[in-house]
Amino acid sequence: MGSTPPVFIGAEEVEKHLHRASLLLPALEAALANFSAGAAGGVVQPVRTVLPVPRHGGYLGVMPAYSAADDALTTKLVTFYEHLKDSSVPSHQATVLLFDPSNGTLKAVLDGSVITAKRTAAVSAIATKLLMPAFSEVLCILGAGVQAYSHYDIFTELFTFKEVRIWNRTKERAVKFASSVGGPVRVCSSAQEAVTGADVIVTVTMATTPILFGDWVKPGAHINAVGASRPDWRELDDELMKNSVLFVDSRDAARTESGDVILSGAEIFAELGEVLKGTKPALPEKTTVFKSLGMAVEDTVAAKFVYDAWSAGN
Repeated sequence: MGSTPPVFIGAEEVEKHLHRASLLLPALEAALANFSAGAAGGVVQPVRTVLPVPRHGGYLGVMPAYSAADDALTTKLVTFYEHLKDSSVPSHQATVLLFDPSNGTLKAVLDGSVITAKRTAAVSAIATKLLMPAFSEVLCILGAGVQAYSHYDIFTELFTFKEVRIWNRTKERAVKFASSVGGPVRVCSSAQEAVTGADVIVTVTMATTPILFGDWVKPGAHINAVGASRPDWRELDDELMKNSVLFVDSRDAARTESGDVILSGAEIFAELGEVLKGTKPALPEKTTVFKSLGMAVEDTVAAKFVYDAWSAGN
C-alpha cells in the first residue's frame, strides 16, 4: 500500500483561507515570542540560505523551520529577481512544503506567494500596533507591488487613518494601486511628498539604494522597512537608521542579510518577539524602525493555518 500523495493548495485556495491576513495575528505573535525565547521557545530555524543565479540576476532562498508549539515542519523555497524584462512575472515567487513532523512525510505543497504577502503584512501590523505613535492619522506606502496591497489591506482593516498616501518609482503603478484598492489613496509625485508629516511609513520597494531619508521623517513616526533583503541593498539612509530605535524580527538575520542594518552600523534595540514577551519596551513615543526580513517560522504557522482550514473543509 503506497503512502498518500501530498495535496497541492494553489494560490486561489490559499487566498480563500487567508482572505484576511489578520486571521494570522495570534499565531504569528506567539511564533515571534517563541523565536525570541531561544531554545525554550521551541522554534528551530537557521538564517535563510540564499543561492545567487548570477547569469540571470536572480536568487533562490531556502527557509526551513520547525515550531514545537504548533508541531509544524516546513520549508519555503523563494526566488527573487531584481530587474525582470517581462513585468508579467512577479519579482518574488514562492512555494511552501509542509511535512508531517512525526515521520517526515510530505503532506502538502502550498503556493507560497500569497502566504508570504499575507504573513509579512501581518507581522508589519503587529510591529505597528506596538510602535506607532498615539493618534496616528497618516499612512504612507512607498512601493506599489504585491506587498503594498497586502499591507494596505491589513493596515486599513486594523487601524483608522484619515489619509493614505502612495509613491512608486513608476507613477502608473501607483495610480493603478489607488484606483484598485477599497478606499481613497493620494498618489504623490515624490517620495518626500508622500513621507512628509506621515505617522506610519511602509517601504515595500525593490530599491538597492536609499529612497527614504531621515530629514524627511516626522519625529516619532514609525517605519516598517520591508524591502532591501540583501546585505548590499538599502531603502533607508544612515541618518534615519542611526537616529531611530531599531526593532527587527531576528537579530541574526538582520546582521547577515539587511543592508540597512549592516551598512549603517545601526544598533539593534530589540527583536519584535522580545517586545511581545514583555522583556523589552516598545517606545512608541520615539521614532522607530521595524526592519522586516521575514522568518521561516512565519511561513510555518501560516502554512499550517491554511492546511488545517483546507483539511477542515475537505
